Amino acid sequence: MRSELIFQTPYWFIIFCVLAGLAYAWLLYQPQPAWGKKLNYALAAVRGIVVALICFLLLSPLVRRSQTSVDKAKIVFAIDNSESVGKYGEAAMELVRAASRELNDSGFEVSIESLGGAGKNVDSIAFNQNSTNLAGLLQTVRTNFEGRNVTDVVLLSDGIVNQGISPTYNRYPFRINALAVGDSVPKLDIRIKDVVSNRIAYLGNEFPVRAEVGANGLQGKSTTITLKQNGRVIQSQPVVIDRAEYFKAFDFKTSSAQKGVQHYTIELGAVSGETSGRNNRKDVYIDIIDGRQKVLLMALAPHPDIKSIRSVIEANDNYELDINILSIANNPPANTKPYDLVILHQIPNVLGLGNAQVRKFLDAKMPLFFILGNQSAVPLASSLNRSLFINVAANNQVDKVTARFNPAFSQLNLDAESLKLLERLPPLSVPFGEYNISSGTETILFQKVGTLNTNKPLLVLNTNGDQKTAVLAGEGIWQWRQEEFAQTSKQEVVDNLFQKLIQVLSVKEDRRKFRVYPISNEFEAGEQVAFQTEVYNDIYEPIFGQEVKLELVDEKGKSKQFTYTHSKETPRFNVSGLADGVYRYAASTIMKGKEERVSGQFVIRNADLELSNTTADFGMLRDLARRSGGTFMTPASLQQFIQKLKNDRPADRLDSTEDMVELIYLKWLFFLIVILLGAEWGLRKYHGGY
Repeated sequence: MRSELIFQTPYWFIIFCVLAGLAYAWLLYQPQPAWGKKLNYALAAVRGIVVALICFLLLSPLVRRSQTSVDKAKIVFAIDNSESVGKYGEAAMELVRAASRELNDSGFEVSIESLGGAGKNVDSIAFNQNSTNLAGLLQTVRTNFEGRNVTDVVLLSDGIVNQGISPTYNRYPFRINALAVGDSVPKLDIRIKDVVSNRIAYLGNEFPVRAEVGANGLQGKSTTITLKQNGRVIQSQPVVIDRAEYFKAFDFKTSSAQKGVQHYTIELGAVSGETSGRNNRKDVYIDIIDGRQKVLLMALAPHPDIKSIRSVIEANDNYELDINILSIANNPPANTKPYDLVILHQIPNVLGLGNAQVRKFLDAKMPLFFILGNQSAVPLASSLNRSLFINVAANNQVDKVTARFNPAFSQLNLDAESLKLLERLPPLSVPFGEYNISSGTETILFQKVGTLNTNKPLLVLNTNGDQKTAVLAGEGIWQWRQEEFAQTSKQEVVDNLFQKLIQVLSVKEDRRKFRVYPISNEFEAGEQVAFQTEVYNDIYEPIFGQEVKLELVDEKGKSKQFTYTHSKETPRFNVSGLADGVYRYAASTIMKGKEERVSGQFVIRNADLELSNTTADFGMLRDLARRSGGTFMTPASLQQFIQKLKNDRPADRLDSTEDMVELIYLKWLFFLIVILLGAEWGLRKYHGGY
């Protein structure tokens, strides 16, 4: 550490500080004191020094401090402690320990990094990681030692990468020296390399499962591949290995009549001569949902709009559509059926068909989408929809209007630029009259009469309150779709508008006051399962302090119970030590004397990525070492590499830091002044002064 005093004023100003101290001391201690002359001179000196020091500090002098430290050359051993390295890595670790000690004795700083931060000490590393992300491991080294004097990284690995990108795509600020372990000769083995399937399938629907099978050196042999569920064989196919490097994809199709996450298994029969049978099986978890939202399209009479609306809805597999045309069969559906959305085309109407049913839909709080037409009973529709009120002319006159998008409407995230197309589409027939919207209703489309823009709403949406409603004040959607196709050869703009409108109307809002759910639907084996807890009062403000009981049940019916208190500091509850499989959970708490319960499920996957490929990739390690300027070596040549490092030892780095601070901010000066003044005051008081 080196310090230097810098003046911001002429240095000869110090004379005035000294004179001020002398003058103050002379004036204060000039009278004949009640104590001896020596003590008087000492007290005067203390007072003079303090006053001179304070005056000096008022000149704002600066202190420039510089410090130089030695950053030794650092060597980092990056250990690929995955399962595929296994016994080869364990055998090489004794050499790594010896090399680490030797480098430390030679003045190097040696550090250890491993996959997943599993160990910072050579003796604590176990080769049990179920995936290999070498790019992530090297990035961790770069981050942890950023700005440090890291010259070389020794990467102990077999070169197998099954997660993340290949490390050869990145550039690193240090040399990577690859210490290659493992067996680069392909083993006699057959394995399931991967399984491709949908994560979600619908109840009763057929869905595909594809298994990719690879084999090495087993040509001429055969086995079977089987799709199972809960031990029950669903389908089997023969596997004939007709070449040394074998690869083939096998497609299965199945369905499920049970809701929830279903556990399927792909299994390969054993083949004589294969190295391992652990990679002959893979688990598949598919969430079977009865999640299609049910939509009812109820219309007064056949109309081209009905087919257009049907095309828009059925383009999305998440919807199940029922159509009821009252003039053909006057049998309105029972209001007990849980529809997520009811679309009413020209209902209520002047003929009275279906009008009573609308009131039942309103009482059931079902979302409603009113589409008005020339047979609509407009005054009754205005009173029932509670969003758009139309005061029609006495002669039931209609108007021809085109649509203009409201750029202020943002709830559906629509593209205003593409919706300008609506202004070029054929006009709709709408009731002529005075239009008003209720509080909370938003206008999506305005009416445009010829070239005149109006503020009359054409399409409105209200999502406030207990019931969501939308109103389209005219008929003729089918013409819009036809004309858009004629102009653009597509039907995207109109369809996208109504698909998003139907989606926002039919989506169910979660109004529960007690919610417990895992932060993810899937977790890796060994990973903690975190449950998020939310508790709300009557006005949906978060509350805390609730005791929550949580029960987990695995596929075998074995149950585990937990109890925890929900708090603001710990809104999550973590569970560890769960084996792979499907788990169902149920959580409960007492609110206002009533038990609230929630339930769900999650999956813990054992990916076993390390088993999909066990053949070491020394070519990748050579390329990585070459690109970074490092060395490719085997355990036998590690000692030679260490000796080379010692002989060509990189220079230590001198790191210098410098800062500048005003002298008045140094705390020790404050305490020095206080101590001097306190000592002076104490001596004067003791000898009868003051």
